[in-house]
Amino acid sequence: MTTRDTRPVWVTALDVAAAPRRTIYPPPFAARVAGRERRRLGDVFGLRNFGVNLTRLEPGAQSALRHRHTVQDEFVYIVEGTPTLVTDDGEVELQPGSCAGFAARGSAHHLVNRSGRDVLYLEVGDRLPGDSAEYPDDDLAATQAPDGTWRVTHRDGTAY
Repeated sequence: MTTRDTRPVWVTALDVAAAPRRTIYPPPFAARVAGRERRRLGDVFGLRNFGVNLTRLEPGAQSALRHRHTVQDEFVYIVEGTPTLVTDDGEVELQPGSCAGFAARGSAHHLVNRSGRDVLYLEVGDRLPGDSAEYPDDDLAATQAPDGTWRVTHRDGTAY
């Protein structure tokens, strides 16, 4: 017997509740993303192969520490506001309608909201297992466990 999936097939994105504000980053790194709010749209639909978040950055907040993944590809699309994209190649201010993509092992990247108003953007990333992340500007490393949780350490592997 098959049970019908009761998840919606469509929603109004801003009606999806924001995820609890938490981060994998230890202090003092966590303060940098304190003004980030995510609505986990992919989870609403039960998507397993990739995640989709509608993310809001308050003025002064950043999307993440500047990082690159070993497995995960990422894509962002700017809906509102003018975030600064920081990559290995420098900085550029994005506008609504701008998009950027980051292949695994490619350019380290993050968004920083240096403007005086909120930034709203879509972020899409795959959910392949065995990922890790490198943070070239910080003494930090992240490794994904088989259950999908993340372990964050110093670059040398010692615990925080």
